[in-house]
Amino acid sequence: MKEFYSNGKLLITGEYAVLDGAKALAVPIKFGQSLEVKASEGKNIEWNSYDENDKLWFQAKFEFKNDEFQLISKTEKISEKLLQILNEANHLNPALSSEEKAGIRVNTRLNFNKNWGLGTSSTLINNIADWFEIDAYKLLKNTFGGSGYDISAAKNNRPITYQITENGPSVLKANFYPEFSENIFFVYLNEKKNSRDAIAHYKALPEANKIGLTEKISSLTEQFASCTTLTEFELLINIHETLLSKALQTPKVKQKRFPDFQGAVKSLGGWGGDFVMVTGGKEEVFEYFGNKGFKTIFEFEDIIL
Repeated sequence: MKEFYSNGKLLITGEYAVLDGAKALAVPIKFGQSLEVKASEGKNIEWNSYDENDKLWFQAKFEFKNDEFQLISKTEKISEKLLQILNEANHLNPALSSEEKAGIRVNTRLNFNKNWGLGTSSTLINNIADWFEIDAYKLLKNTFGGSGYDISAAKNNRPITYQITENGPSVLKANFYPEFSENIFFVYLNEKKNSRDAIAHYKALPEANKIGLTEKISSLTEQFASCTTLTEFELLINIHETLLSKALQTPKVKQKRFPDFQGAVKSLGGWGGDFVMVTGGKEEVFEYFGNKGFKTIFEFEDIIL
């Protein structure tokens, strides 16, 4: 039996701009996904995916025939995407023995809600890449696309800065354990943002909207990682939100949804969904967002590795 595990992620700075080479700050989290491969009877590949409650939410059956994976049965539309990922992994390393591609049962297990946008796809990609002993960044590029910061988070157990360079991803350890971490919270907005749609929207923007954005976001990332006071941290959040709002021609999430909240609010990842990072006192944050129907709230220490 083989077993693999990858960390989920949160992108603290650099959303969108990381695609153009901005330095981003990413953190691996205490949630993730495992992938278990073990022998089974027969010649097929039985695939079972379980959620955080150990409930089967996806199932498919494949066969390995004529040097490729083929879909036999499915329960969800994502079966076709999984088939693409497996065949791309096989293309990148066809040397993986046929015995390891047939007569097996694959079980994946999430320990977080798959609607939270914390890395369901990236943890799967990284686990499959480890299984096939291939480059996870290349597998991501050839399947889902994206910057690859989430792959780096999947592989690391501490905060990192991530930057796309001419020589490939630059991944460096970062010190993001603020002394005021008790004043930082992560709130789920009760809706999942499609990352591919967010990327497509950004890439379609006029270049005039992005002038100087990469350099400014990179500078902010360095400041986020080194700031020592909550006041400075909130100022950096507001500057970051202003820069992205101008580039995206989209209102800031605080302006649009939480204008009367006293602390700072920052979008994380694709704007309009998933999580926001907010600052304030614990009682204030839980009461304000709870009263608005946002019940999934994490304290910094409860989610960040």
